[in-house]
Amino acid sequence: MTEAERRYLDRFQRVLDHVDANLDGDLGVELLAAVAAFSPFHFHRQFAELTGVSLHRYVQLTRLKRASFALAFRETPVTEIALASGYAPEAFARAFRQRLGQTPSDFRRSPEWERWAAAIAPLDQARRAPMTASFTDGDVRIVDFPGTRLALLTHRGDPARIGDSVRRFIAWRRATGLTPAKSRTFNLLHTDPDTTPPEDYRLDIAASTDLPIAANDAGVVEAHIPPGRYAVVRRTGPGDSLRPAVQFLYADWLPRSGEELGDFPVFAERVAFFPDVPDNEAVTDIYLPLR
Repeated sequence: MTEAERRYLDRFQRVLDHVDANLDGDLGVELLAAVAAFSPFHFHRQFAELTGVSLHRYVQLTRLKRASFALAFRETPVTEIALASGYAPEAFARAFRQRLGQTPSDFRRSPEWERWAAAIAPLDQARRAPMTASFTDGDVRIVDFPGTRLALLTHRGDPARIGDSVRRFIAWRRATGLTPAKSRTFNLLHTDPDTTPPEDYRLDIAASTDLPIAANDAGVVEAHIPPGRYAVVRRTGPGDSLRPAVQFLYADWLPRSGEELGDFPVFAERVAFFPDVPDNEAVTDIYLPLR
């Protein structure tokens, strides 16, 4: 990529960051064109040609993604979610159903994640051109990670259904008082969703705890992250795709480092996560075990 191309994409990155940080405010074409320092006469076409989606649809899907996370994973009232998304409640229900295929209340009760993923796919695709994460060896730290006891729930099966496992784990955390404010949040990345058959996919969702874990219907069990040396790289931005960071550690950094891998899965710590912070401000640390 030339320096001119990089500067051009950086201007769109400013727009995406502004959208993420200002979902409650004005996100009209003239304001966003000014953020990018482009002419408003051409900006909507520039945006659509680069991202594959219109500016209006991008903003709408970004607002509806945050709304859907609040419905599925938080206890925020539907009316409050609608107003924060820039809609009157009736208009919010219409837009949500039109784009995501369910009413907000139905989605809160029983999300249809496959339909949701298909509806949100244009948003994920639109982010890829300006937001492709890149890393250098200087981004990697080697740390001594302390042994950490976990309360852990294993998701097995189609990655599109992870949301159901997350909801079950969140409900268990609420019931036990083990909220993210009181304990750290981890994912153990056993398999790659891009190369693993859906039926063989596995992801562990976990929280640190020193408390005993009583028998429960959620399927939460005790587990441990062993102490040792780990290479860690920080990913700032949407946390639903960790592939660039994981791929960099395995394919680029590790061959140059002279290190050998330890006997434990790569894992991620969710330091700050969406929708509690804007998507572009989510922080995830990815740990690679070393000998």
